[in-house]
Amino acid sequence: MVDDQAMVREGIVLLLGLLPGIEVVGSAGDGEEAVALVAEHSPDVVLMDLRMPRCDGVEATRRIRDRYPSTQVVVLTTYADDDWLFPALRAGARGYLTKDAGGTEIARAVQDVMSGQAGLSPGVQRRLLEQVTAPVPETQEPAELPDGLTPREAEVLVLIAEGMPNADIAQALCVGPATVKTHINNLFAKTGVRDRTQAVRYAYRQGLARPPGVDAPGGRGAGGG
Repeated sequence: MVDDQAMVREGIVLLLGLLPGIEVVGSAGDGEEAVALVAEHSPDVVLMDLRMPRCDGVEATRRIRDRYPSTQVVVLTTYADDDWLFPALRAGARGYLTKDAGGTEIARAVQDVMSGQAGLSPGVQRRLLEQVTAPVPETQEPAELPDGLTPREAEVLVLIAEGMPNADIAQALCVGPATVKTHINNLFAKTGVRDRTQAVRYAYRQGLARPPGVDAPGGRGAGGG
């Protein structure tokens, strides 16, 4: 069981201990601890919160599924919006529940993922169905980015221009801090800037970001939206 709020974590551990067929072998307060406990105990299932310090649930899920593929991950979170749902599923989560789920629903999700099925709450299943059946919008040719920047590098550059530190950028993009650092090193090398101040000026000059007080950017957007 992984959750950064001790009272929530302890309450869910207590609930799980009352459910037949479930044994809790450990609990963690963030993603780093979760990965370490999986290495130590090799659990069948991890119940994973998403928004946590040091290493969020999406990154922890990705690491666990990469390193310990026999361990399944069921997300148990307050957040059911697309910004968390789809990154978590892409990272390898096989289940996704919100924290209003009862003990029976949690137990069912655990059993489902252990048997190779998806352990999704009805609301999440409905959202996935809506996403699959939604009309495909007409696509526009994305604007070419300067100096060979990738769309993700341009996205990181825009967030730098907004004054966000690396940790906040990692959380906003649902990636690890090391990944953010790699993107920054790459975009610095491509654009020839030496520090964040020069990077901000570059973003303004290229029209990738707008200075405070300017209503609309004067050039192209990052990746064409």
